[in-house]
Amino acid sequence: MQIVNQIHSLLVTAPADLREQLRSLTGRSLIETLAAFRPRPITTPMAAAKMTLRVLARRHQHLGNEIATLNVELERLTQEVAPELCALKGVGADVAGALLVAAGDNPERLRSEASFAQLCGVAPLPASSGKTTGRQANNALWRIVIGRLRWHHPTRDYVACRTAEGLSKKEIIRCLKRYVAREVFRVIVAERELAHAA
Repeated sequence: MQIVNQIHSLLVTAPADLREQLRSLTGRSLIETLAAFRPRPITTPMAAAKMTLRVLARRHQHLGNEIATLNVELERLTQEVAPELCALKGVGADVAGALLVAAGDNPERLRSEASFAQLCGVAPLPASSGKTTGRQANNALWRIVIGRLRWHHPTRDYVACRTAEGLSKKEIIRCLKRYVAREVFRVIVAERELAHAA
């Protein structure tokens, strides 16, 4: 995202002819066009802009390829280690990875469902450590909830019921994150017990 912002910032100040040439392009087509630039020796503002845009676009493509490769590996690893967690509604490889890292970095915090909720920042008393993994776990729970709000009928029914009771959307999401933390904790503990028994 930072590279895309740099590209757009550079396009604002690029020569007018170049801006006009690229005006209709967005997203992938813009990146592919910029990456294919063949700038001449840098003797003009146009050549300098084209060179810089090509470098940024190629960096964007390279990082995109790295991310795709890492996502494949993350998918494989999370499915291998925690297939039941990955099977939960709204849990993708990145969410499962964040939750597993939080649980793995803090085995002492997995004494109970309440301690896991505290680690994730969804318990009535927040965790005092302020560890990044706790924030990432909280974000992972939020992503599950937001996904379920879109297409999971039991979650949508729950929201309708709690809204009728007068709860705000923020309060409802907090309740849902607590519920999801409980669900995730049970699955993680069950999978750990199964792994130790094997």
